[in-house]
Amino acid sequence: MTDAKLSRRNLLLGVGGAVALTAAGAGAGYAIADSKDDAGVPAAAPQAGPAKYRSRPDLRTLPDVTITTPANATAPGYVFLTPASGTGLWGPLIVDDKGSPVWFRKVPDPATVAIDFKVQQYRNQPVLTWWEGTIGGTGGQGVGQGEFVIADTSYREITRVRAAGSEQADQHDFVITPNDTALFWVYDPVPYDLSALGGPTDGVLHDGVIQEIDIRTGRRVFEWRARDHVTLAESYAPLPEGDSAHLPYDYFHANSVGLDADGHILASSRHTWTVYKIDRKSGDVRWRIGGKKSDFAVDERSAFSWQHDFRRRRDGSYSVFDNGAGITKQREQSRGLVFKVDEAAKRISFVSEFLHPEKLSAPTQGSFRELADGGSFIGWGQKPYFTEYAPDGTVRLAGHLPLDNQSYRAYKAEWAGAPLDQPAMGLRAEGGNVIVSTSWNGSTKVAKWRARAGGQPRALTQTAEADRTGFETTLTLPGTPEYVVVDALDSAGKVLGTSSAIPVRV
Repeated sequence: MTDAKLSRRNLLLGVGGAVALTAAGAGAGYAIADSKDDAGVPAAAPQAGPAKYRSRPDLRTLPDVTITTPANATAPGYVFLTPASGTGLWGPLIVDDKGSPVWFRKVPDPATVAIDFKVQQYRNQPVLTWWEGTIGGTGGQGVGQGEFVIADTSYREITRVRAAGSEQADQHDFVITPNDTALFWVYDPVPYDLSALGGPTDGVLHDGVIQEIDIRTGRRVFEWRARDHVTLAESYAPLPEGDSAHLPYDYFHANSVGLDADGHILASSRHTWTVYKIDRKSGDVRWRIGGKKSDFAVDERSAFSWQHDFRRRRDGSYSVFDNGAGITKQREQSRGLVFKVDEAAKRISFVSEFLHPEKLSAPTQGSFRELADGGSFIGWGQKPYFTEYAPDGTVRLAGHLPLDNQSYRAYKAEWAGAPLDQPAMGLRAEGGNVIVSTSWNGSTKVAKWRARAGGQPRALTQTAEADRTGFETTLTLPGTPEYVVVDALDSAGKVLGTSSAIPVRV
């Protein structure tokens, strides 16, 4: 395991938030600007366009999250997204029930995308995990090459998990087991004779490989290869043709992996329309549900296609995000699907489905998870929406990213973040007053902000307070003091963090 050090580079990348300097290098914050100008931009690093947050002008292109159904008796927690759009500002994003950002980290070079951002447990402690890397593929199907990040409650990087051997980890899933091992997929292109399917004899096959890695040591403890257990005849995906004939044939397209209650592996293959239970010791397929070789009779309401995110629920039922669309369209709407498995009778029975009020059809991506209170949460993948449902199926929270965005998955989970950097601050002059804009990327305990001002950095007698109002809070100080400091306060009035003293300069 590689312990992360809180270096200046890590801070600037957003591991604990951002540290920005005034032209004079006075500390965290931004130099004052006239209200007619692009206020809040460091004098040493001018940028074009208006600042969304004066305290964090580096987040000017962070996408807005719109809440369409306000929170009503929702499960506690925050929403976890990985926005991806043409802005180039990609990375893991936490927002609250009002759509306001709580924490964001831009993906550092050379990675281009962050995927599958969620809360897990590692060494009995809550952690954040996500995938970073690049995504390519054939036929519009994303195949990732990258690695997984694990960060602690201070947003410090604990370690990175990489695939064993020469392969790179795929983005589709990352599950930390109770034994502190990690389950994930690798897409391995292998030479393959595809002539029996009408392809080239010197073709290439994308093999879906499950790896289980001991996180501390990086040692591989289990590996499973789809082509040893699943034939090409089970696929619904067409062969690449023409100039693309020698590109890898993605016959399987794995997209989720996890554990059943008995410790065996659950996996989903989008291109075979099948979910699998895999023996964790032998690698044998214990059963298939769906597709061309289902071991169970599947009733019409439980049939799924091009699916994602196969999971066991607490009551013993199973859930899957049924895209119903992909290379072909089988259903008019995507849905969250819950069904029961009768292993003795070899029969699947429908339990419930969760649809979006706008009848969304998501040809790619998506997630469907049970919440702690029995509700459910859906991320609609290629469609940039998320929806929280009560146990009875009613919508109790709904929202979306800008419509030119997407988020591979969306989750809701409880999280307590305590960044190690200082709060950020932006100042501007307006009407004979100093307007203070302040934020603290990643802090979840701030209830109120206090600005202190005066003629000397250690003699700040003028104060103003305001309740936290989303990611950034604005306070007004009369006149033009020489220096300003902000304090972040919790609900009891305790100081959680203090900015550096920033000189007020017009």
